[in-house]
Amino acid sequence: MPAGETRQIGDRIGTLLDALGAGGAVARGRAEDLVREVADLYGAGLERLLEILRERGVLDPATMQALTADELVSAVLLIHGLHPQDLQTRVAAALDSVRPYLGSHGGDVELLEINDDGVVRLRLLGTCQGCPSSSVTLKYAVEDAIEAAAPEVAAIEVVEAERAAASPAVIPVDALLVRLNREPDGSGDQPAGSWEPLPQLAELEPGEVAGFQIGGYSLLACRTGQDVYAYRDYCPRCTRSLEGATLQRALAAPVGGGLLRCPSCRSHFDVRQAGACLEDKAMHLDPLPLLSRGGVMCVAVPVSAGHGG
Repeated sequence: MPAGETRQIGDRIGTLLDALGAGGAVARGRAEDLVREVADLYGAGLERLLEILRERGVLDPATMQALTADELVSAVLLIHGLHPQDLQTRVAAALDSVRPYLGSHGGDVELLEINDDGVVRLRLLGTCQGCPSSSVTLKYAVEDAIEAAAPEVAAIEVVEAERAAASPAVIPVDALLVRLNREPDGSGDQPAGSWEPLPQLAELEPGEVAGFQIGGYSLLACRTGQDVYAYRDYCPRCTRSLEGATLQRALAAPVGGGLLRCPSCRSHFDVRQAGACLEDKAMHLDPLPLLSRGGVMCVAVPVSAGHGG
């Protein structure tokens, strides 16, 4: 079963519980008890299954690693407290999984600590630190990876390097099941976005620029060297589409170009530096995180996008 379908099942379970709740507190309570009993039954069976495999010498480290590498199996093991990796290990692995994306923009992330309350404290480094797109990077890449690997995390705190003593920004992580789509937090906010498969990205040749439409959202993708980048199809200088943009090779850039030139105003944007504009340092393209999920390149597409940074 594809990972996307399992997330939809989790969402449907929540929807059904909410619908049963319309029948009153007693009805909802009974429904929750039923779900809990079924989950406990399957959890006990899964635990016994692992014990049998271990007793027969089948559950070696390589097999366990293969099981925990599967998103669905890993989630089920987490729900039942059977995951062999502790919280620190899983969070560290989650950050390692997004480092290629962060590194492609000259950035990185440092894990400062995980306290007893389940709060993860991070520091963005390199161009991610203070970058106008750092909130996008955090929301779509770092937070999502941590939530998938460690749904029991209570919150994520990001500490600015130059203001380490100041009050950090807190992003709540409200996740019981591994899922990508966020739910409203009760304040009326809409989901920030979702990961969408875009396998065509893997077919881009060095120096190639291509436009895509996903659910009415326009984006531009390009490849420079071995790295692929995706941006919102919008030039912040002339406010026009980037359709027809070309990649030009900047000084010391890899073969295939490093500067995306707007066809309308001829502004240049450094794709390796989060789309920073060479002609106006205050402007930048809107980057879209890319991650490989199940061997398929996926892009984080916002529900809506503004024009600013």
